[in-house]
Amino acid sequence: MDQKQVVPFNSRSEFAQHVQACIGGARRTLDLFDPDIALFNLGSSELDKVLRAFLMQGGRLRLAMHSTAHLERECPRFIRLLRDLGHQVECRVTSRSLRQLTDSFCIGDDTDVVRRFHSDHARGEAAFGVPGAADICRERFIGIWDESSVALHPTTTGL
Repeated sequence: MDQKQVVPFNSRSEFAQHVQACIGGARRTLDLFDPDIALFNLGSSELDKVLRAFLMQGGRLRLAMHSTAHLERECPRFIRLLRDLGHQVECRVTSRSLRQLTDSFCIGDDTDVVRRFHSDHARGEAAFGVPGAADICRERFIGIWDESSVALHPTTTGL
């Protein structure tokens, strides 16, 4: 997105559209948090293409979630992406003490953010190029990341 703007959304399709814009606009970093990552649709061919392009250009992807079950069961493209470019992707699972967290967000390059207020609902807002809009989510992500452990290794041996 070229303009500075905050856009509210109320549907899954709008959320998906904003996530794709956030991921497509990122150049250096992508940080995602969601209890199960399901609504991010990381197994879709569209996002696989965008994520591959992002990673091939040197970007770094970090995912934090309560459970990896959805990714392991429903996202073979993402698992293949992890095998192919795992040195630029890190997945972590939250500790038990964080399992009550129910928000969901995607942060691109520490500036753009797409967030749902509660992971059970599609309602939220996307902010692109708005100074300070991603600050709270970025601070939350750092705290979540620090309290999480490594999961989803690129190979079965974890190497």
